[in-house]
Amino acid sequence: MNQRAQLRSFGDNLNVAVVGGTGGIGAALVDQLSDCPFVDTVLVLSRIERSSPNPRHKSITIDLEDEDGIARAALAAKNAVETLSLVIVATGLLHDGAGFQPERSWKELSPDSLLRAFQVNAFGPLLVAKHFLPLLDKNRKSVFAALSARVGSIEDNRLGGWYAYRSSKAALNMFIRTLSIELSRRNSNGICVGLHPGTVDTTLSKPFQRNVPLNDLKSPAQSAGQLLDVLDVLSPEDTGAVFAWDGQRIPF
Repeated sequence: MNQRAQLRSFGDNLNVAVVGGTGGIGAALVDQLSDCPFVDTVLVLSRIERSSPNPRHKSITIDLEDEDGIARAALAAKNAVETLSLVIVATGLLHDGAGFQPERSWKELSPDSLLRAFQVNAFGPLLVAKHFLPLLDKNRKSVFAALSARVGSIEDNRLGGWYAYRSSKAALNMFIRTLSIELSRRNSNGICVGLHPGTVDTTLSKPFQRNVPLNDLKSPAQSAGQLLDVLDVLSPEDTGAVFAWDGQRIPF
């Protein structure tokens, strides 16, 4: 049974949005937010619009590599709910077939792979923030969160490799910090953070699970519940930081 998200600190009658809402973690977040008694509407944003029998759901198409499409999605969100209490960007790219895999050595570096990783992992969430941060509720706690990764921490990097993924997530962390500074000037109740979900049993991590202890491999439902628990305890003083699934702050 899925853990039920509470989100008590946000208040009630919440409108929330999950970008990447049909992916592994994204779909689990949608499920738990849909069961939350304080949530009225869940906007499910993905590349392909999908119908849902749940009357709380509204499907909106979005492509993180197309800013015009992101702008249209933000307008559709505004028309649907006017303001949002929570926006979660639950997308990420680590591999994509034989032509795009994490680099084990600098010999494997490719400009095309680097650009693709930055487009999806860094530029995409940044452009979502550009168009969705103005929709955050200014009258009470509201949060913009994007899935980051511990391997994006420069201070924590002791293994090397994975150049494109590491550097694109490090860029995302800088974008989050910079966005948070501007957001705090415009919305005193707004919070902008990165979230590290740990190793979750999804297609993103599937090829790299061999050496992960079974107890450390999370189901999407378990991960979603932990991330929502972290969001529930955040305050404006936490804005601009990156937090792991257990609530611990990750150094940049």
